Amino acid sequence: MKKIVSLVFASLLGGVIALGAYVFVLSNNENIYSNKSSNEPKIVQANYNIPSSSYIAEATDFTKAAEATVHAVVHVKNTSVSKSNPLAEFFYGEGAGGGGRTTVGTGSGVIISPDGYIITNNHVINGAKELQITLNDQKSYVAEVIGSDPSTDIALIKIDAEDLPFVSFANSDNVKVGEWVLAVGNPFNLTSTVTAGIVSAKARNINISGGKMVESFIQTDAAVNPGNSGGALVNVRGELVGINTAISSQTGSYVGYSFAVPSNIAKKVIEDLMEYGDVRTAYLGIQSAELNGELAKELNINQTQGVLVAGVTESGGAIKAGLEKNDIIIQMDNIKINKFSDLKGFLSTKRPGNKVKVTVLRDNEEKQFEVKLGNQFGKETIDELDFSKNLLGSLKKISKKDATKFRINYGLQLERVRSANLRKNGVKDGDIILNIADTKIYEVQDAEDILRQHKGEQVIVQVLNDEGYVEYYRIAVGN
Repeated sequence: MKKIVSLVFASLLGGVIALGAYVFVLSNNENIYSNKSSNEPKIVQANYNIPSSSYIAEATDFTKAAEATVHAVVHVKNTSVSKSNPLAEFFYGEGAGGGGRTTVGTGSGVIISPDGYIITNNHVINGAKELQITLNDQKSYVAEVIGSDPSTDIALIKIDAEDLPFVSFANSDNVKVGEWVLAVGNPFNLTSTVTAGIVSAKARNINISGGKMVESFIQTDAAVNPGNSGGALVNVRGELVGINTAISSQTGSYVGYSFAVPSNIAKKVIEDLMEYGDVRTAYLGIQSAELNGELAKELNINQTQGVLVAGVTESGGAIKAGLEKNDIIIQMDNIKINKFSDLKGFLSTKRPGNKVKVTVLRDNEEKQFEVKLGNQFGKETIDELDFSKNLLGSLKKISKKDATKFRINYGLQLERVRSANLRKNGVKDGDIILNIADTKIYEVQDAEDILRQHKGEQVIVQVLNDEGYVEYYRIAVGN
């Protein structure tokens, strides 16, 4: 019996010692490893040391820019009436011409002064019978068109109101690729919509007009959709850097890229419209070609970026300053010129009479010239008959002899053909211009007025030669 008790006691004592040792080891071990697999995520301590705000998006605050902008962006409603086809109505009766239908389009605009001046796109207000402006607080006004410029797709309108919130202009030349921007507008009639993105590229040419427009857009990846046209593109300080104008899409909706007219171009256009009633376009006085690797190899030069001077015009500022054929323009003032859209965008912020510093490469050496910019005729101002004289030639009313010979009572005779394009195509001194842009002309002033009305466009000129044949020629009417 004593032996059994001793064995039991020994067993209990061994168990207590083993249990104590296990607890001791467990309490002093910091890491327990297991071979058992687990699907639970690993938990790590968060790092709350936030780097400088200039390096990460999370630290960029868009709320101030949105608050400063959203009340200054308006909804634009364009009510227009479609034009009829008089020929169809003549043959098939009233209403067959498809005219008289009321259509409504919408877009956006940006208030730029407290007394009601609003900037938008020309295509937003084009053809409007009535423009209705709705503010962010739902107040509505009827707007009048102050002026527009199809070549930049910028328009200026005004409402009768005071003490309005407005957006200030920033210098769009200072915008950098990768910089945060906000697009503010009214897509799909969803008022006061703000989207964010970065500047993807500058001086972008997307050829949406076939060469009829100045295309030097700021490209962004901020979401822009139908209805955003004419709205604001602003920086994180709420300053206007562009006017949202176009998207690149095969569906009609945003797919990743949008394009804005830079604020420097838009600002210059509206200042011209307010001061002169039209836009004063500056010309350097060159024929240009965009440089590329193939052309550089042909010219035996090392430069593959810039704008090649393919020729200089006789009356332009470039030839007077000393620029020559085959010079390569690489900088205008402090703006680098890598391609033609850089050059066009820069000139679109200038006026005839402005002086600019032009840096060129000549024989692979840099040279700088000061060029005084002119208008399309090489002058600072447009004289009374400059359009007709320079685009056609010296004109006079047709003689009674010619009127009798050709049985006409209208037309102007070319005393001297000045248009290189017309002369190249066989138009001679003494030929008679019958009409311009489908309009008969009787007086020299008629020709001048018609050409001025079609600035920035191409028109058809009907010419009667001395053998009695009528020919048609297309000429471009510069701004």
